[in-house]
Amino acid sequence: MKRRIIEILRNGQSDESVTVQGWVRTKRDLKGFAFVEVNDGSSLASLQAVLKAEMPDYEATLKQINTGASVEISGVLVPSQGKGQRIELQAETVKVFGDADPETYPLQKKRHSFEFLRTIGHLRSRTNSLGAVFRVRNACATAIHQFFQERSFLWVHTPVITRNDCEGAGELFTVTSLDLKKIPQTENGKIDYSQDFFGGQAFLTVSGQLEAEVMAMAFSNVYTFGPTFRAENSNTSRHLAEFWMVEPEMAFCDLVGNMDLAEAFLKHIFKYVLETCPEDMKFFNQRIDDSVLATADNIINNQFERITYTEAIAQLEKATKTFEYPVEWGLDLQSEHERYLAEELFKKPVIVTDYPKQIKAFYMRVNDDDKTVRAMDVLAPKIGEIIGGSQREERLEVLEKRMQAQDINPDDLWWYLDLRRYGTVPHAGFGLGFERLVQFMTGMGNIRDVIPFPRAPLSAEF
Repeated sequence: MKRRIIEILRNGQSDESVTVQGWVRTKRDLKGFAFVEVNDGSSLASLQAVLKAEMPDYEATLKQINTGASVEISGVLVPSQGKGQRIELQAETVKVFGDADPETYPLQKKRHSFEFLRTIGHLRSRTNSLGAVFRVRNACATAIHQFFQERSFLWVHTPVITRNDCEGAGELFTVTSLDLKKIPQTENGKIDYSQDFFGGQAFLTVSGQLEAEVMAMAFSNVYTFGPTFRAENSNTSRHLAEFWMVEPEMAFCDLVGNMDLAEAFLKHIFKYVLETCPEDMKFFNQRIDDSVLATADNIINNQFERITYTEAIAQLEKATKTFEYPVEWGLDLQSEHERYLAEELFKKPVIVTDYPKQIKAFYMRVNDDDKTVRAMDVLAPKIGEIIGGSQREERLEVLEKRMQAQDINPDDLWWYLDLRRYGTVPHAGFGLGFERLVQFMTGMGNIRDVIPFPRAPLSAEF
């Protein structure tokens, strides 16, 4: 009976007949028998198989079984004689699907730098570290869907190709079918996008929020979970050109309800991952960052602090710590400010609300003071901002003034304004960068190591 290795390691019993399939991690060839470690990606630990010389074609088979080779081993489970695992497989038959030349296979049994592993993106998932990352990433995604589905949210698929810039930052990838060797031009010498595939300039999306608001105005509670893109030339350990975003939108919801949901959301994900991937999380705590488990405990078991931006500025101005960036009302908080609040001042997650309207997006609801908006950022120790959101502006006339102040053409978002004309309601939502979450949870130093195929400046291989 074919079994996954994680299930065998957890529940396998002596005298059970099983078949496993996977890739060889190590081989120890002793006189008359050999120990072969096999991993199928289901767990951090491998299953040890014991091959004996009396097996058919023992010598020929053993020559093919090198690190990286793919095999199928059938046999009987027996108590392990060595330390480190409860059970092992007494092999009866071995089939080699594909060998791996030990002279050229790049993942031999030694430590490899993450920088090197990025150059072999087609093989790096076979390592302990990246295997653990992608199992945790999978658990995070499962927890996200579970959280929203249990609360009757509708998962909506917002477009990857769009005509609008939700964030207004202008960091967009253009999508075109025009012949770049013979680009059509208008009379004034500009690109004539009317001849393009969509009849106008189109982009890869930076956010599904605006379209999610459309769906929330029909289904009340919705969420998106999909790829987004930023043409930001930032070659750092914190930035990707292609990443995944989770964005819930709730009709009949205000900023308080938004904060409550964001806090419950993070707690649920961390708790689910600790329960589902305990070995992987212990691995990160031992090998990557010894505060990983403490960070998870901090998220799960603390009530998040809630302060306004004005209160945060006052606290930062009183701090004895010297900051690289200035602290002043009206300036956005930098990562060092956010981490000080979460790590040093409150020592737990903090939700900062009511930011100055001039530093926030046009769609955020303006407060009665006409100086601040109903924005919120969730700040976490070790990473700073992990969630950003707001109560959205539901008043047509106020939204039109905000768009005018930020030089946004209302004709480009006529449909967005229609939502305020026909049955408008208070509504709110937030966005979570999925890779930032996985990086935060695992303690990995570079965001390119928590997505299978990272896209960054000058990097689109694999």
